[in-house]
Amino acid sequence: MLLPLHGLGGADDLPIPASYAIAGGTAALSISFAILLLAWRTPRFGDPNFGHPAPAALAKLVDSPGLTILLRAVGLVAFGYVAVVAIIGPDLVINPVFGIVYVWLWVGIVPASLLFGSFYKAINPMRTVHALVARLSRSDREHGLFTYPARLGYWPAALGLFAFVWLELVHPESTYLDPVRLWFGLYLAIMFIGSAAFGSTWFARADPFEVFSTLVGHLSLWGRRHDGTLVTRNPLANLAQLQGRPGLAAVVAVLLGSTAYDSFRGANFWLKLTQDTTLNVTLLSTFALFGAILVVGATFAASTMATGVDRATATRRSLPGAFAHSIVPIIVGYVVAHYLTYFVEQGQQTLIQMSDPLANGSNILGTANWSINYWLSTHPTFLASTKVLAIVTGHIFGVIAAHDQALRVLPRKHQVTGQLPLLFAMVLYTFSGLYLLFGIS
Repeated sequence: MLLPLHGLGGADDLPIPASYAIAGGTAALSISFAILLLAWRTPRFGDPNFGHPAPAALAKLVDSPGLTILLRAVGLVAFGYVAVVAIIGPDLVINPVFGIVYVWLWVGIVPASLLFGSFYKAINPMRTVHALVARLSRSDREHGLFTYPARLGYWPAALGLFAFVWLELVHPESTYLDPVRLWFGLYLAIMFIGSAAFGSTWFARADPFEVFSTLVGHLSLWGRRHDGTLVTRNPLANLAQLQGRPGLAAVVAVLLGSTAYDSFRGANFWLKLTQDTTLNVTLLSTFALFGAILVVGATFAASTMATGVDRATATRRSLPGAFAHSIVPIIVGYVVAHYLTYFVEQGQQTLIQMSDPLANGSNILGTANWSINYWLSTHPTFLASTKVLAIVTGHIFGVIAAHDQALRVLPRKHQVTGQLPLLFAMVLYTFSGLYLLFGIS
């Protein structure tokens, strides 16, 4: 069955006391900021044409129609497999659908996108279906019946992401097939109708998995210049190309806040509260999830807006979106810290279950007799240290990204003081993240 907790290795497994790890992590963030103020006085990541062209053979392969068709086919086959198993497979936790959705899809998006860029966009089965329908109807797949409203930005994706994390973390029957079928049935209908109305832009702004993948993909080594040339470049330079459209801050708030809630709900006092309360636990958990997301969103918005602006280059209202990309490394750090064991071990379990999707003793992939490697669980000190390193590194990268952006969008007299509220917010996120992982009980 799915593990009730997504990570192992707690405070007792750290090579130093948890309080030292928490204090050291927050101190590292502050020291990094001080060093940046002294050594990094001009922006370095704003040029969209920065980067080294990829080898010609590699660029030709990546841009080839053959690879595009292959990846689309892989996405369709994977979609077909999941659909069949979800419809006719047993309604048991050994059904591989749960592992594919909650482990491979949701958590696996992060490593896949870090390695390959916007991974989900390349295999998105709904993009493929939309392209096929457009071809059959001889319509323009890029443009639908209407122009996508710029003011909507990423808000549809933020709502979709909230709906998914609610299904996984709050719904009392998240490991039963009916809720999963219903969720993805609605997802498919919304994607199909939205793409018919707004073309493929709908996927880039509203598909929760594609938007998540695209955000993380901006931390990969692979990027594109304005002319479409495939280049390799500093991941933080790639990240700086992420445009701060409306709703982007809400997307990162959902991703970061939901991961924090997932840590929080494993605390002993929360477990005791939800077991002893006479209130509706699902409603209580929904408020807690929304509250965690709201805290992240409110603190981030307030900290980015608490500065002066030059109205010729930016408005105060646009600042949360302009700085939202700096939270992406923090999200990646949290995902690594919180889901590493879950992804590695439950990912193996899912691969084993995929050979026997109908629980009838088949072995269609030849993996049914494989065993799970529990190396991470048997090395808790390594695991706990990795968690601390992931969170601290993510926050340091976030501070660097925010500092470089401040040099581009804030007036000179506010380039130092304007960063202090955001630094305080990031220190709060660092402290809270490490405390939720190691200090809470």
